[in-house]
Amino acid sequence: MSAVLTVSQINTYIKSLIDYDGNLKNIYISGEISNFTNHYRTGHFYFTLKDEKSAIKAVMFRSSAERVRFAPENGMKVIIRGNISVFERDGVYQLYAEDMQPDGAGALNLAYEQLKNKLAALGMFDEENKKPIPAYPSKIGVITSETGAAVHDILSVLERRYPLAEVVFEGVAVQGDGAAVQIASAIEKFNLAGGADVLIVGRGGGSIEDLWAFNEEVVACAIYNSEIPVISAVGHETDFTIADFVSDLRAPTPSAAAELAVPDYRDLLYTIDKTMDSLSEKMDRIISNFSFEVMQKEKMLFSLNPLKQIQSKEEKLSFLSDKLENIMKRILDKYENKLSVCAVQLETLSPLKIISKGYGISRFDDGKTISSAKQIKKGEKFNILFGDGTVYCTADEVELMTKGIKS
Repeated sequence: MSAVLTVSQINTYIKSLIDYDGNLKNIYISGEISNFTNHYRTGHFYFTLKDEKSAIKAVMFRSSAERVRFAPENGMKVIIRGNISVFERDGVYQLYAEDMQPDGAGALNLAYEQLKNKLAALGMFDEENKKPIPAYPSKIGVITSETGAAVHDILSVLERRYPLAEVVFEGVAVQGDGAAVQIASAIEKFNLAGGADVLIVGRGGGSIEDLWAFNEEVVACAIYNSEIPVISAVGHETDFTIADFVSDLRAPTPSAAAELAVPDYRDLLYTIDKTMDSLSEKMDRIISNFSFEVMQKEKMLFSLNPLKQIQSKEEKLSFLSDKLENIMKRILDKYENKLSVCAVQLETLSPLKIISKGYGISRFDDGKTISSAKQIKKGEKFNILFGDGTVYCTADEVELMTKGIKS
């Protein structure tokens, strides 16, 4: 009778058979991913690889999964390198994947497109989120390799174009493991310290593998979250990285980034000179216009000056006074002449003139003139006014000449 085996013994035996089969070691298998799970705690990938007729369970442990540049998805066709073995507990054989590449497009290209689409959907490339580059930065942060040609190109251009600015350099690895973290940390360091008005982040040209640190999500997020405007300067003019899309301004080369970061001081001097000339001309015109306006105002104020008005009124009053005096004089002369004529006439008709010839004027004591002898009664008192005096009389007898009657 054959020996009775346990399940574990059977599974262990089958596993040993498969493990010692060289045909199942380091093999490449193509298929479509389904039932994909990225275990958030362990970092392991669990999925099924299938074709039109069959399927095989697969697992990729964290140590290998971390090297996958793209994000595996259900329905994605891939080529996997790994080993076939048995999971003894469940008695299931499965593929233990050590490397995964997309079937068709390269892994880096696929990862690039996946991250680009993801960040675009989050609005991280939108123009409305771009910060303006300051026109005249006083402090410029440069993040790149301290041994590459890029730093020398950037510093040379900045010194030539705008020596007024202070340059703060932060050396980082720009390719290889850990480069993306160093770049992101340098950006965050500048922001925490407030150490620059603008940042230039980049490196010289290279393959997609060389530039890959600038396609990492950690770098993209650091640029997007930076309060300091960032100019990306990665590779050559034809190279585009995720950092270029998320940065506030993309430069085709490191040298071009330095040119975009600062103005040329010679252009500024020329502009200042032209501006000074223009301002001088404008000031001359303004002063001339204001001088003319002031003259006009002075004339107006002079004409409206109360003293001037008083003087004018005084002159007019003096004129009118002289005119009135002349008129009065003419009137007086006229009336004086007339008065003289009247005086002559009065003198001619004056009783005094008559009485000066021997005639007299008879009056009662009350001053009433006696014009007829009939007015006097016998014994009545009266006086006679002569040219040289008055005679007081009493009527002894009254004789009326016309009738020859005495009374």
